Amino acid sequence: MKHTLSSSIIGLLLITITLGQSAQASEPVGFVKTVTGQAEVITAGQSVAAAVGTPVFQGSALRTRAASSLGVTFRDNTVMSFGPDTELTVDEFLYQPTQGRLKFGTHMSKGTLNYVSGAIARLQPDAVTVSTPTGTIGVRGTQFLLKVQE
Repeated sequence: MKHTLSSSIIGLLLITITLGQSAQASEPVGFVKTVTGQAEVITAGQSVAAAVGTPVFQGSALRTRAASSLGVTFRDNTVMSFGPDTELTVDEFLYQPTQGRLKFGTHMSKGTLNYVSGAIARLQPDAVTVSTPTGTIGVRGTQFLLKVQE
């Protein structure tokens, strides 16, 4: 009887943990704050025209077209502003400061970016990276500009 009860409790805990992770993964990690011209947010293969308030999720790709710009504010108050013809993917975003769990990783394949650090970079600077086709930037300051050419 003890073995069955223990197995049931462990199974219930695993289900609870899995549901908690799924709910967290589906929460937005940021929102579009500004957009001019044509920009889009692509999440799970679904593309939507970016508008103020459009949610951004872990795994979302952000894309601007010619003569366009996009501004996104993330949950930790990181601000990213994208210039024309830019593509960036939010690879990782974990913001649980009370548990000391912080991570913010992106990949920028082309374009221009103005980055202003939020809480993750202030609390744990080595937890923030921006990778490009030719290297990775470890964010240690509060602001930087980046240009990636094709």
